Amino acid sequence: VQLQASGGGLVQTGGSLRLSCAASGRDFNNYHMGWFRQAPGKEREFVTVISRSGGTTFTKDSVKGRFTTARDNAKNTVYLQMNSLKPEDTAVYYCAAKREGNILSKRNRENVREYESWGQGTLVTVSS
Repeated sequence: VQLQASGGGLVQTGGSLRLSCAASGRDFNNYHMGWFRQAPGKEREFVTVISRSGGTTFTKDSVKGRFTTARDNAKNTVYLQMNSLKPEDTAVYYCAAKREGNILSKRNRENVREYESWGQGTLVTVSS
């Protein structure tokens, strides 16, 4: 599956953005879909993941209550809604697809090597 992320931009502290990730190819609903981010000089880190059906999500503690993910399998698209943004949320955000296995363990869902396909990333900048 090929992924195309969009929706990034510049926003003030406390603002909101919604990222989208459109998937091409078949069997989108056979992939768990994750969001990761990478700030300058830092490693890529897990943000959130949604199961194939959309019924289960897991989210990084530091963004829980502010970020939510959802998917529309009919449109082959996954979303990341980000509210109450903070300067420390500034990063390039990536969507990623994981076909094999489950997302029940942290290792399975938070390890970048568990994801087979990656989007190109979209930059989110939060000004103070």
